Amino acid sequence: MNQTEKYRASQIEFEHTSPLLDDVCPDIIRHPSRFFFLTKRCIDVLGAALALCLFFPLLILIALSIKLDDGGPVLHLREIVGLNGKHFFALKFRTMILDADEYLQRHPDLLQLYQKNMKLMHDPRVTQIGHFLRKTSLDELPQLVNVLLGQMSLVGPRMIHPDELVRYGHYANKRLSVKPGMTGLWQICCRWYTSYDARIVFDMHYIDTRTLLLDLYILCKTVKVFIVHTGA
Repeated sequence: MNQTEKYRASQIEFEHTSPLLDDVCPDIIRHPSRFFFLTKRCIDVLGAALALCLFFPLLILIALSIKLDDGGPVLHLREIVGLNGKHFFALKFRTMILDADEYLQRHPDLLQLYQKNMKLMHDPRVTQIGHFLRKTSLDELPQLVNVLLGQMSLVGPRMIHPDELVRYGHYANKRLSVKPGMTGLWQICCRWYTSYDARIVFDMHYIDTRTLLLDLYILCKTVKVFIVHTGA
């Protein structure tokens, strides 16, 4: 089975994912060649710079729309644990109400659901414009700056908050051996329909099998998903 077929097959629904981690060794971290890292970084820099130039007018329009909507901050800074455990703040367009965290504290039932999978399927805190930005993933465009700064890659495992690292258990060190990505296997396969364990499986699978060809495949799939969701 070639790389493309393998990752098309990975789009199956993972209902019982924990056993899949039995085939992943937490102590063995695969290190690709120097050529891989140099080429990947070049793709990251060129791709992020080109995308920022291409989407600059759209970025300004989105920023103005958020500001005019409720007068709050345009960007949301989320603390992320990255390569080798270094912390940084990932940039995103703000898609939630101003008191989003306090809202969860006032609704324990929603807080419990959120803590289970670190997301809510139907999040009442999301603003009207936020729904559109999330559906199209336009809220993540500011992360192109994080890519240029070398904190993230265009393709990689999901970015996670430091508090989430404990959920990776013995696989935490392997997870920290790779930069988080703007897109990845989980995002293109079944973004909203997997358990947290399934997302960990996708992350580990990418780390163990990453190649430039796989990155290219994921980027192409991401563009396709973006076009479909924006109705282009």
